[in-house]
Amino acid sequence: MTHLEQAQQLMTRAACRRWFLTQCGVGLAGMAANSLFAGENLQRTAKNPLAPRRSHFAGKAKRVIFMFQAGAPSHLELFDPKPELAKRDGQLPPAELLKDYRAAFINPKSALLGPRYKFSQHGACGMPLSELLPHTARMADDICLIRSMHTESVNHAPGQIFMNTGSEQFGRPSLGAWTLYGLGSESEDLPGFVVLTSAKGTSGGASNYGCGFLPTSYGGIPFRSKGDAMLYLSNPPGIDAQAQRTSLDSLRRLNELALESIGDPEIAARIQSYEMAYRLQTSAPELMNLQSEPEHVLRMYGIEAPNKASYARNCLLARRLVERGVRYIQLFHEAWDQHGNLTADVKKNALATDQPSAALVADLKQRGLLDDTLLVWGGEFGRTPMVQGGSDGRDHHNRCFSMWLAGGGIRGGHVHGESDELGFNVATDPVHVHDLNATLLHLLGLDHTRLTYRFQGRDYRLTDVHGRLVKDILA
Repeated sequence: MTHLEQAQQLMTRAACRRWFLTQCGVGLAGMAANSLFAGENLQRTAKNPLAPRRSHFAGKAKRVIFMFQAGAPSHLELFDPKPELAKRDGQLPPAELLKDYRAAFINPKSALLGPRYKFSQHGACGMPLSELLPHTARMADDICLIRSMHTESVNHAPGQIFMNTGSEQFGRPSLGAWTLYGLGSESEDLPGFVVLTSAKGTSGGASNYGCGFLPTSYGGIPFRSKGDAMLYLSNPPGIDAQAQRTSLDSLRRLNELALESIGDPEIAARIQSYEMAYRLQTSAPELMNLQSEPEHVLRMYGIEAPNKASYARNCLLARRLVERGVRYIQLFHEAWDQHGNLTADVKKNALATDQPSAALVADLKQRGLLDDTLLVWGGEFGRTPMVQGGSDGRDHHNRCFSMWLAGGGIRGGHVHGESDELGFNVATDPVHVHDLNATLLHLLGLDHTRLTYRFQGRDYRLTDVHGRLVKDILA
């Protein structure tokens, strides 16, 4: 190509660029604005995406453990005593109660089913709890029980995704991802957001702990219960530590050049993930090995085999993760979908989860970690007062359910809200999923209306355009 041809080509390209800027409705101002917002997001991730950051204001909690009871526990057997429902056992529900009611599977006109277990009061606060929860009952003065939760979702996958991301749509960042985006992590050798599963895992899958449109550094990292904590964590045969370090250093230099040239935050996330994986080769095996825990601690959690996967083991691992600076820990235990065999299965599930959940609260408290660790226990919705499955089951119910919280600025020994006499609708002080998420972020020192991320031309947040602070549950 001659010099003249090269000059003509350059002039043609310049003209094309000018035409694009002036004729396509974009304009320099719009381009600059988009670059500015992209630059703001990039600055958060350019050096270390997980570096600790200042919160909007001083929060009471530094970290979160969400004990997600997937499948939807029955509030009527565990947390919300209903003498009137017991009296009406076998009767049809009032017609006015069913107006505009949408059930997941059953005919709403199914007979009422009284609670299968007894309740009694516990703690100095006199909190009524089921006989299935003797260990949680001993922590009654430390927990705040919300009996007025409600949600839009009536099925498991959308309900779980809605609880964890604030939307029933796939592709939104989870609460854990928003927490990391807002605060970073205090752990250098472990991911800032760790996921532990037991029983059946979740119906919503990875969407429950994903990063959505946020950089991938903020997504949850599932830890396995067998073998390496993460797949491919160990070096393949023939690769020693020196060879691995040399390769990583070369990759890092190439990625840093690309980041400087292109400015894509995903490149920063890639650099971080390589380095984190390298450090995890040492830190993860040490974390997952419970042989160093004293026997009395294993007994407190109800762990009989330290290396066997269980909800109890995950609760103890959650405490160990807290001690190592991990910001957000999510436990998923999907076993609560009692469409039938309610009486036996709820008891079985309570035996598996009651002791470890209460032990986690007690363990954190005695180690001085409860005051700045926020614990959440609950599922995606509740269960119907009407029977399903013949004589011993309950369908999905989104109009009213219960959850409990502890630590991190929560008002212990307190019951917030109430349901009606049949446990069907919220009667007082309703708490929507958006309200819960707004309050959890507040306890972390984050204003849910200010924690935003610009994506595809608009600002997104966990609570969308909703959410209010539930002040009554705050200490």
